[in-house]
Amino acid sequence: MSEQVIGPGKTVTLHFAIKLEDGEVVDSTFDKSPATFSVGDGNLLKGFELALHGLKPGDESTLRIVPEQAFGMPNPNNVQVISRDRFKDLELEPGLMIAFADAGQSELPGMVKSFDEQQVTVDFNHPLAGRTLYFDVNILDVETA
Repeated sequence: MSEQVIGPGKTVTLHFAIKLEDGEVVDSTFDKSPATFSVGDGNLLKGFELALHGLKPGDESTLRIVPEQAFGMPNPNNVQVISRDRFKDLELEPGLMIAFADAGQSELPGMVKSFDEQQVTVDFNHPLAGRTLYFDVNILDVETA
């Protein structure tokens, strides 16, 4: 095990859990294999990476990540009203996640907020936008990338 600290040019192996303020676990590796990433490789949001800087193998911490450092604040322009006709074969309910194709034919998830006989309101913001998250980490190893 190295004694290097997390920062630019490092590869990190860790266990983590991302939790909501009420303690609900959104994602975790504690019951699986640990995750490995290189600082700056884009596998971890920048705000999460920055919160890890300075930690070393053996460190365990709970880091508070504000929305601006995580998935951002919800953008009202990302809530769209779509004709109900586009959802003919779906049984709709609030909270239902649906995959849409964007202009570049990439998959874009949207969550049904509400609907009636004529229209469906779909929220394309990230489901964790606007949420403060808690990032539980157990740093297993830090190496030069």
